[in-house]
Order: sequence, then structure tokens, then C-alpha cells
Amino acid sequence: MSARAFDAIVVGGGLVGAAIAHGLRGQGLDTALLDEGDIAFRASRGNFGLVWVQSKGLGAPWYQRWTRNSAAAWPDLAQDLTGRTGIELALQQPGGIALCLSEAEFEDRARRMEQMRAEAGNFGFDFRMIRAPELRDMLPGLGPSVVGGSFTPYDGHVSPLALLQSLHRAFTEAGGAYIPNAKVTGGTAAPNDFRVETAAGVFAAPRIVLAAGLGNAALAPVFGLNAPVRPQKGQVLVTERARTILPMPTTSIRQTGEGSIMLGESQEEAGFDLSQQPPVMAAIAQRAVRSFPWIAELNIVRAWSALRVMAPDGLPIYDQSDRFPGAFTANCHSGVTLAGAHARVLAPMIAAGALDPVLDPFSARRFDVQNAA
Repeated sequence: MSARAFDAIVVGGGLVGAAIAHGLRGQGLDTALLDEGDIAFRASRGNFGLVWVQSKGLGAPWYQRWTRNSAAAWPDLAQDLTGRTGIELALQQPGGIALCLSEAEFEDRARRMEQMRAEAGNFGFDFRMIRAPELRDMLPGLGPSVVGGSFTPYDGHVSPLALLQSLHRAFTEAGGAYIPNAKVTGGTAAPNDFRVETAAGVFAAPRIVLAAGLGNAALAPVFGLNAPVRPQKGQVLVTERARTILPMPTTSIRQTGEGSIMLGESQEEAGFDLSQQPPVMAAIAQRAVRSFPWIAELNIVRAWSALRVMAPDGLPIYDQSDRFPGAFTANCHSGVTLAGAHARVLAPMIAAGALDPVLDPFSARRFDVQNAA
């Protein structure tokens, strides 16, 4: 079967792949975005929607810098996508708060945030530990169980579904080829010469980017790469719409542009099981009500679970193949937060043919070192 030829192929049509494909098209590359479709374990579909910086990169200052820079790129990215597509992303970056419901939580949070500031060095890291009386002026209806929290000015939130739609639309309207129902069934690799077989046809290009989430674990070896990722389940509850009351998001509670309240932040090692567990849902709801008692008056109208893409150490994996130059992989559980970096920084590197050394700490080779130790 003859192959359709492109300058670049991106495997995976979720937030990570779509942001990279959008960026590659912006670099002038004729790009094919291969999307498995709704049968995929699409983390984008269940994303909570935070553009979140605080507590990301504890013990890994290179990840803190990558995340901070991506969050800083978000206003321009949102303006560009809305200008191109007319889709409003509901981006707000007023800062964010991690609530503490006990003195032990508060002390542990303060220690972690201070460590992040020390690790940031000259890059800096602004945060405040705020006690409950001041927090009540910042967050209306805060409950008596809250003893305080941490605040950073970098955080915010956005509609993840609007983001995904706008990335797809901006990509295709710029001339990108979006190929749905294109699960990769086979492939061959040679330096700067890649061929992939899918149910939607055969595609060839001198560059290939694996951004297929959990599917990267099986795909990566075919292209001389390693992506040791595993699923981690998270569950989300959504309330009916309410008047606008929350001026900023917390780590596990945010109010959408439409007015509904999203509640989340479970971390479950359950393999590929997507079932919803009532005890976990109850724990999410109980913590939310302790944080904001008025939430108990709202009806839960939707709930879902989704699978995060997790590396063994929880950090992203960005890599290029030594055996087959032109092959790259991108793996992370922060497709919303890192969309700015993926579209504006990572994609130009891929277009140029090599990752910048600044991304060396994210290589999967770090696990070879850990295993040898």
C-alpha cells in the first residue's frame, strides 16, 4: 500500500499530541496528526483543567522551571487559539491555593514550598503560607476545618475540552491533516525515515512524535525509544451550576466558566480499571464540603474517572532516539499546564531535528541510571 508522505507524523490526538502538532504546523511542517479516537484511554477527556505550578517539581527543579515557563506562555497561547478559532478557553490565572485541613498538613505544605523555593535558586519561587482568617477574605464561604493554605501567583485554570477542540481546529485550519480512527497497527523505522500503518491508511515522514499517552509504552520500542509509563486513575465529580463564587482554583476544587464546581484529586493505582468507586467519590465530596460547607447544598450532576499517564517518578519523559534520529516521544500527566511549552518550545525543537540539552533530565535514560544503582 502506498504511503501518504508528510514532513512530520504525530501519533496521538489528545492534548499533548495536538499541542505538538499545532506547534509543528506553526513551524511550517506538513504534519499528520493520527488520532485513535474515542476508544482511546484519552486522559484529555477527563482532565481537571488546572494550569498548575505550585508543588510541581519538588526535588526536580528542572521540572519546576519547565512548568513555570509553560504557565507563563499560556496567555499568548490562549489569545492565539481564540483568535484563530473563535473558541473561548475560559483561561484565568489569578493564582491558586492548596488548602490545609490540619496543622500537620499546613506544616508539611510549608516545608515542601520552602524546599521548592530553595531549589529554584536564582530562578525564584514566590509563595505565601496563609492562615485561615486571611484566606476567608480571599475565598468566600471557607469552612471552619480549613487552618490555612499555600498560595502562588502562577496558577490558574482553563476549559480542557475547549482547549482540545481549539488545538484541533487551529491545526486543521492551518492546513494540518487530522486523521481520525487511526490507531497504529504497525510501523518501521530507519534514520529520518518512518512509516506507520493504521486502519486509516499508511503514512510516512522523516520525523515522528509519539504522543499516544499510555499507548507509548508499546509503540516506543518500535522507534528506538523507551516510554515506561503506567496508568493512574483519578476521579472527578461535577456539581450543578452555581453563581460565580470562587475567585481562584484550589488543587482539588475549581469553578468552571459555566458555573459548575469540579471536585477531584484522587490518585489510584488500579491498572486500566476505569470504574468509579463510591468510597473514593465520597472522600472527594467530604473533603470538598469540609473546605466549603456550601458545596453540600449543590447536586452532583456528573462524575467520571480517567487515567493519568505516569512515569515511575511522576515526571514527564521527553526523548529522541539515538538509533533512529527523527523519532521523538512526549509523555506527561499535565497536558493542560504544559500545552504552552509543548506548542511553543518543544515543537520548534522537533522541527529543528533535535531536543535542546535543557530537556536532558527528562530523558528515559534516567531510569537506566536508577536501575543500575
